[in-house]
Amino acid sequence: MYFFSLKRLLFAGLFISFSVLASAQVVKVDSTSNWKKSFKAGLNVNQASFTSNWKAGGVNSIGFNGFLNYKANFKKDKNSWDNELDFLYGMVNNQGQGYRKTLDRIFLQTKYGRELSSKWSFTSSLSFLSQFAKGYSYAKDINGVEQGTLISDVFAPAFITSAWGLEYKPVDYFKVNFSPFSPRVTIVADNNGRFNAVSATNPYGVLLGENTRFEWLAFQLAADFNKDIAENINLKWRYVMFANYETLEAKTIDHRLDLNLTAKVNKFVNVSLGGILIYDFDQDSGVQLSQAFSLGVLYTFQNYSDK
Repeated sequence: MYFFSLKRLLFAGLFISFSVLASAQVVKVDSTSNWKKSFKAGLNVNQASFTSNWKAGGVNSIGFNGFLNYKANFKKDKNSWDNELDFLYGMVNNQGQGYRKTLDRIFLQTKYGRELSSKWSFTSSLSFLSQFAKGYSYAKDINGVEQGTLISDVFAPAFITSAWGLEYKPVDYFKVNFSPFSPRVTIVADNNGRFNAVSATNPYGVLLGENTRFEWLAFQLAADFNKDIAENINLKWRYVMFANYETLEAKTIDHRLDLNLTAKVNKFVNVSLGGILIYDFDQDSGVQLSQAFSLGVLYTFQNYSDK
């Protein structure tokens, strides 16, 4: 009964979101400002329910994911200052299993740039990456009962990276940063053995009993692509490679690719398909993959018009 009450509540929330967001789509051009600001927020809900005599089988479920992205970019003469906040969170409730996290991301970045030519700039950036809530892996015990094992938490892990180097931007929708000096600190809060499922000695590369690991000599490459590849279809991806000079070999180089394809159904409704690929030897010896498909509502505001 609680499950279906919650389901009705979320659908009511979705209806409210449609009615509010429909009146809040804003593009207000401010040609006098050196700042370009944009705000995006979205809510996607998915649901499935079955009667007890549904012969094809199925599990009642409800889930949602929400995102918020804010950018404030300053440009005057040869100087630029770009700032971004990117939050993503999602969960699903499968009847009989309870709530489980599906998406979770906190990303903050600030970057200064000094233009050297029409395509090249010197850049210095500081970024932060973590998650909002606890993460679990699930497996059945010897009695066949599924159990959750803690594998992550807020600030566990978290990554703070300072990258210094050059940015190449041949077109408005693509840029790549080469940063030969990119010190990084990895944080694992309360690293007291609670992440033994990841490693009993050094979860996420941080020695048991310690909370931080510093990698002072490192290289980072970051590439960004954001373009409408067809009418009402946008492709956005970001790739980051991180290599520690002191432990440099192929298997210790970290890779992360975030990709999202979004199609506008109409002015207020969008469909998106996203995925994340991670290879980090300190987390797992294999490649990690995540994928999500969603339909939902979108609110946007910006003080400039797109080209």
